[in-house]
Amino acid sequence: MYQQKFINRKEELTFLEDKYKSSSPELIVIYGRRRVGKTELMLKFLKGKEGIYFLASTEGDRQNIKQFSVTTGKTIHDENFGIIEYPDWQSLFESLFKHKIFITKKEKFVIIIDEFPFLIQSNRATPSIFQKIWDTGMKNENVMLILLGSAISVMETEVLGHGSPLYGRRTGQWQVQPLDIIHLKNFLPYSNEDLVKTWFVTGGIPEYILKFDARISFWENVHNNVLKKGSYLYRDAEFLLSEEFREPKNYMLIFKAIALGNNTLGEICNFTGLDRGMVSKYLDVLTRLHILEEDSPATASAKFRKRFYFISDSYFNFYYRYIYPNRIDLEANRTEEVLELIKKDFSQYGGYMFENLIRELTVKRFIFNHFPLSKIGRWWHKDREIDLVAINETTKQILFVECKWKNVSEREAGKIIAGLKEKAAFVPWNNDSRKELFGIAAKKIEGKKKLIKNGFAVIDLDDIF
Repeated sequence: MYQQKFINRKEELTFLEDKYKSSSPELIVIYGRRRVGKTELMLKFLKGKEGIYFLASTEGDRQNIKQFSVTTGKTIHDENFGIIEYPDWQSLFESLFKHKIFITKKEKFVIIIDEFPFLIQSNRATPSIFQKIWDTGMKNENVMLILLGSAISVMETEVLGHGSPLYGRRTGQWQVQPLDIIHLKNFLPYSNEDLVKTWFVTGGIPEYILKFDARISFWENVHNNVLKKGSYLYRDAEFLLSEEFREPKNYMLIFKAIALGNNTLGEICNFTGLDRGMVSKYLDVLTRLHILEEDSPATASAKFRKRFYFISDSYFNFYYRYIYPNRIDLEANRTEEVLELIKKDFSQYGGYMFENLIRELTVKRFIFNHFPLSKIGRWWHKDREIDLVAINETTKQILFVECKWKNVSEREAGKIIAGLKEKAAFVPWNNDSRKELFGIAAKKIEGKKKLIKNGFAVIDLDDIF
């Protein structure tokens, strides 16, 4: 029942199938962070279709062209195609399009090139080469070319960017996102609380979730499959940064700073000791890569300058809060000691991550979908802070939410809402005409039905799963 390899990519598959069934040739760009399940998605889509799946390497054009021709020869059942030495990509594709399989076929032929950034890394002219291949022949064939990549910075600049030779040629693109938390129940037979705790460690990355053993507890999985030296998740964050950046050291330091609660530019500079301009540049890069997100009060104007940075990736959060700072102990196999340290701190970490989760689910309108949202974020001013504020600029509706990573009694809920109302009075936004809604999110909320009946928005873990 558990440990399924492919879970819920209906939206992505529908997009791909629609492009496949179109009457035009298609050039599709698919990208997303490593381990998110892009390759599995491609193999699922390709099943039952005529086409080529090719995984590029960093060995250079000559080896990639040779391997592509061999793979193609096997796919089209013509070994001679793979024996020929093609001098370049252009001649290879020209030969392919003249092959009898293209002359006689009726269905669209799929060509998937995985890790396309490796080809660019080996030859910076690769986007221009493939532009020429598309313009001089491929665009006239019944073909679906899919360029796949994990290096988000390369895909967004060299393939999707305005300056890319391929810009204007693509007929569609899709960024593959992590799975939504609701799908964790398809992987692990855990309670709702332990599923959320798992999300605090793995996020929605299928490859990480699959490393959790469904036969053992959450904490045993953290011990065996995250903290233990040599385990898959033990150093993957560093590997990912090394693949994306040539000098990841300063990026790691910034992640550590944010994971330990330093969320403003000034706090990050003080923690890292790095120059303010340098830190600002690094933060911009990480934000563009969707590893970091920046936040400002939901009601603030565009001129508001103070930004609050947080790590949007659960695994990176966990890694730089617990694994990276405790590397010496973990390398010395003092895994039990580090695990106990994590258990003592996990309530605080859980509170922070629960806010991130509630924010994400609200943005996606899975919860607190009482009205369409124009903007969502935290709110803070001096010593006052509200976990989540969402507004609708048109209807002048505003939602205030407190997030509590604990079980809340009916009495506590009343106190939380009263405190929320007091803080909301200090939020300067359409004070004379706005319609206010107050809410709570927690593990479990006693008297939930009564609170809802009284006009409050109430969400607990049962509503998520």
